[in-house]
Amino acid sequence: MDFAISQELQKILETIRGFMREDVYPLEKAYIGKRFSEMRPVLQEKRKRVKEMSLWAPHIPKAYGGAGLSLTEFAHVSEELGRSPLGHYIFNAQAPDVGNMEILMLYGTDAQKAACLWPLVRGEIRSCFAMAEPDYPGSNPTWLGTTAVKDGNDYVINGRKWFTSAAEGAAFAIVMAITNTEAESPHARASQIMVPADTPGFHRLRNISVMGGVGDDYASHAEIMFQDCRVPQSNRLGAEGAGFAIAQERLGPGRIHHCMRWIGICERAFAMMCERAAKRLLAPGKPLGSRQIVQTWIAEARAEINAARLMVLQAAWKIDREGAYAAREEISLIKFFVAGVLQKVLDRAIQAHGALGVTDDTPLAYWYRHERAARIYDGADEVHKSVVAKRILRRYGIEIS
Repeated sequence: MDFAISQELQKILETIRGFMREDVYPLEKAYIGKRFSEMRPVLQEKRKRVKEMSLWAPHIPKAYGGAGLSLTEFAHVSEELGRSPLGHYIFNAQAPDVGNMEILMLYGTDAQKAACLWPLVRGEIRSCFAMAEPDYPGSNPTWLGTTAVKDGNDYVINGRKWFTSAAEGAAFAIVMAITNTEAESPHARASQIMVPADTPGFHRLRNISVMGGVGDDYASHAEIMFQDCRVPQSNRLGAEGAGFAIAQERLGPGRIHHCMRWIGICERAFAMMCERAAKRLLAPGKPLGSRQIVQTWIAEARAEINAARLMVLQAAWKIDREGAYAAREEISLIKFFVAGVLQKVLDRAIQAHGALGVTDDTPLAYWYRHERAARIYDGADEVHKSVVAKRILRRYGIEIS
C-alpha cells in the first residue's frame, strides 16, 4: 500500500482546510443553537462557494458533476469535512445522499437518473434512505415487515420505518421492502424502490428525539408510515430481490465515509483537548496538562486516532482495488474500532474541558449526543465483532452458525 498523498490531493486538502477554518467553523455556534432551516440561506452561500472551487460532491465522478476523487482520496477529504458538523453538507457529500447517489449511479435507469440523480448531485434536492424498522432488529436487515405487493404495473407499499435520516424536506426516499416473500434465501426477498415523498400514502409521522434533540430538515431522523403507497414498478432499483445485495454494496464505501468523518471529529476534539490542557491553569504556573492522567489521555488518543486512520485508509485502498466484497472483513473491523475510538476521544475531551465540555459553547457536547449512535447504526459493534471472529475461526477449521 502506498501511503504517499499526491501533490494534487495535498493542494485540495489545503484548500479545504483553509475554507473550513475561515468559512465553516465560525458558523458552528449558530448552527448548534438554531434550527437547521434557519441556517439554510448562509449554508447555501457556502455551498455556492464550494462549487466555485470545483470541490462540489468530491466523491462523484466528474462525468456526473462531481470532483471525481477515488474512494481513498475522498477518505482524506471526508476527514477534513468531518471536523465540523456542517462540513459534509456544505460540500454535498452528506449521508444519506452520498450513498443514494452511488446507488443511482450503479443501478439507476436513464429515467431514474434524470429524475433523481442529476438534481441530487447538483444539490437541488435531498433524499433519504428507509431501511430500519421499529418492530424488527436493525442487526438483521433481511428481516423486514414493510412489503411492496405488485398490483398491475405498480407496487403497493405498506409498513413502518424509523431513523430515516433527513426525511424532512427530502424529495424522495429509497425504501427497502419485501417483494419476494417466497424466495428461498432471505437475502433475496427485498428490493429497493424509489418513492417520491409527495406520493399519497407516504406519511412522515414525526422527527424522532435523539438525546433530547428533535432536529429538523436535513439534521433529523424520522419515523415514516407507508399506507397503500402506490408507485410504478419502474421505480425499482436493480433487479427484483436484489435489495440486500445493493444495500451491502452501498454500506462498504459508506463505512469509509463515516469512519473518516469520525476521525475528523476525533482530530478536532483532540486538538481542543490539547489546547485546553496547555492553557487551562489549575493553579498559578500549573496547567491542566501538567497532570499525568491528562498526559495519558493525550498519548493514548494520539495512538488510537493514528491507528484508526491507517485501518480505514487500508480498507478504502482494498475496496478501490478489489471491491467491497473482498474487503468485507476490513469494513467490519473499521466500523467497530473507529466507533469505539470516537467515543473514547470525545469522552476524554469533554472531561478535560470540565463543565464547559457539557455545554454547547463548544461542539463537543453536540458530537457526544449525535455520535453515540456510531456504535449502533450500520450494524451494532457486537454484530461486526461476531462476524469477523467467525470468519477468522473458519480459517482454523471451526464453523459457527
